[in-house]
Amino acid sequence: MGQGHQYRASRWLLALVPLSTIGLMLAPILAPSSIDQTYTSYLVFAAAALGILLPVVAILMFTSEWSQRTVFTTFTQEPRRIRVIKAKLAASLLLGGGAAVLGGVVTAAGLGVAAASGRALEANLTAGAAAGFVLAALLNVGFGVALGSLLQSSAAAIAASFVLPTATGLLVVASKPVGQWLDSSTAFNWVLQNQWGAHVPQIALAVILWVVVPLASGIVRTMHRDVT
Repeated sequence: MGQGHQYRASRWLLALVPLSTIGLMLAPILAPSSIDQTYTSYLVFAAAALGILLPVVAILMFTSEWSQRTVFTTFTQEPRRIRVIKAKLAASLLLGGGAAVLGGVVTAAGLGVAAASGRALEANLTAGAAAGFVLAALLNVGFGVALGSLLQSSAAAIAASFVLPTATGLLVVASKPVGQWLDSSTAFNWVLQNQWGAHVPQIALAVILWVVVPLASGIVRTMHRDVT
């Protein structure tokens, strides 16, 4: 995939984020009898859409230069690699924050449509649930950033972003007590639904294992990798 093609793919993915969010928001609107009609339930559907595409966009942000071999130009213009890394991290956080705002707007619109249809909606949205939604979006972006910075290959990182959660999800099925300590999806879902309770140690381990460690390793690799 050429550099122009990859940039176009990134733009298409960014365009798909709101479209997929709107598409999933139709589920609770069109199936009121099988889906809880609550504020937080609608917010979960918005989060599901963001969780699928946001890591991929973050990955492309960190891998495009390595995959397309344009890092020589980047690090010639700015030899201090840590500044490039910081700029990408800041852009990723803005991406996650913007996506959370988008999800909130789409959720509000979905709730408005549902209310206009005359159905009863349980207004159970709390500050904790709203904060969990934002934090879950940031964690999904962080997961993509971590994989992208570590693997420095678009194809490998994107594949890993789908394979790893699937593999750890199967581990939850095989051994729930063990899997819940290792599965990022389970941990991020607890954050999303504001179910900290007794899950703080598992959430902390998942964040360290799937965000902090690979990101730190990726930063070290970027700082020392030869540019050819």
